[in-house]
Amino acid sequence: MSACTTCGACCHSYRVEFSVYELDSLGGTVPEALTETVNGATCRMQGTGTVPIRCVALEGALGERALCRIYPQRPRPCAELDEGSYGCNKARVRHGLPPLGEWLGV
Repeated sequence: MSACTTCGACCHSYRVEFSVYELDSLGGTVPEALTETVNGATCRMQGTGTVPIRCVALEGALGERALCRIYPQRPRPCAELDEGSYGCNKARVRHGLPPLGEWLGV
């Protein structure tokens, strides 16, 4: 089982902004109904622009069973955040979860 199916720390840590061209209404894959406009060229996932952060696409509880309900359609910033990467582990440590793999810095 991947840590990404039990964690959700990134979904509670980062503002997820991306080009409007990733929206399904403009030929992309991200469901527009789950986003909010930042400006004419940028939008963000609902729930990631305010504190406390919790992406609207997250199902489950932090550190338990947390799943992205749009994982195959997720925006580029999410797709580029690799399990065990610096950004992943920074989010995990921020929420009291141990880092993955060889990563030691915070």
